[in-house]
Amino acid sequence: MMKQTRRTFLGSALAATWAAGNGSWLWAEPPCPAAVDPKIVALLEPVLAKHELPALAAAVVGSQGLRAVGVVGVRKRGDETLATVQDQFHLGSNTKAMTATLMGRLVEEGKLEWERTVGAAFPSLVDEIPPALQDVTLEQLLSHRSGLPGEFAERRTWIGFASAGPIRAQRLAVLKKAAQEKHEPAGAKMVYSNMNYVIAAAMAEEATDTPWEELIQDKLFRPLGITTAGFGPMGQPGAVIQPWQHHGDGRPQPPVPQADNVPAMGPAGRVHMSLPDWAKYVADQLKGARGEPAYLSKATYEKLHSSPTPTPFYTVGGWGGRGEPRRSLGHDGCNTMNYASAVLIPDQDVAVLVVTNQGTVNGAGQKGCREAREALLREFAPKPSDG
Repeated sequence: MMKQTRRTFLGSALAATWAAGNGSWLWAEPPCPAAVDPKIVALLEPVLAKHELPALAAAVVGSQGLRAVGVVGVRKRGDETLATVQDQFHLGSNTKAMTATLMGRLVEEGKLEWERTVGAAFPSLVDEIPPALQDVTLEQLLSHRSGLPGEFAERRTWIGFASAGPIRAQRLAVLKKAAQEKHEPAGAKMVYSNMNYVIAAAMAEEATDTPWEELIQDKLFRPLGITTAGFGPMGQPGAVIQPWQHHGDGRPQPPVPQADNVPAMGPAGRVHMSLPDWAKYVADQLKGARGEPAYLSKATYEKLHSSPTPTPFYTVGGWGGRGEPRRSLGHDGCNTMNYASAVLIPDQDVAVLVVTNQGTVNGAGQKGCREAREALLREFAPKPSDG
């Protein structure tokens, strides 16, 4: 087992009590975002050691913002540089909820409609898109009910899109290739597919004449005060200024541009940012889910947090989860070299976020994040039966 090093910043402790009578949090004052909470560190340390992860970080969030945060471990295996609260971590498919929120903004601005079809968005491509795909709506794309398959028949197809030209041309290439895949009737069932979110982003790009990367920075990240967001691997080659990614076997991966999902897949899973910044986005989602004044209108959040079917529960806003009782929204993300997990429980005004800089699905990264997530939920969002 690899020896890990940690550092704890002692600041304001978690200023909260659990009101058992009404199942809500009572806050004396918001904690300092820069302070590492020793309670979270204590929960993370054994998980880090058990799964031999380089770094593991977590945050507890409420509708008013970050409540507590903790980080343990190092930025790069074999290097003693410690991970910090302000470090950037890769969010993988948690990007999808952000892209869906951006779509909500564009709908409110009148630039898109939930019912807009692929055919209406790209009238010049009608000869290249079969009628079944032309009739798919933005809402069906975002809720993974487009009828598209979960993956291209040849998985290496994604790699070729980088040669299609500028980023908008790359996403149009994804659309044209998806049109050649075997389809099922739209709305018949939910099939999770990165293609759905790339095509939805291409619709937004067509409507605004602006790349998704610029749209999400201008219309979502900046309004929410998010300043650390970027796309692709964190950091830069030859330096350990941010957490390095790690393969499933623990090997560090230099942060070269190719060491991530291809750029065309950005709207589906290529965002990184710090935990405090991710908390800003999640806090707004909690506000919206609770019907409180937030970035978007109440009606838009109701759309984003609703699922066309209760089973499987996957919302128009890029969230999995479940309905009553104990309504929750959640999602995991992994680019094979990082893992991130989020669970929001709006009725209790609490969310838990966990990240690590090592993949993969079914590997140490996923197991460590989920184990830490469940420990944090037991501590900060107990079920009524838990005590």
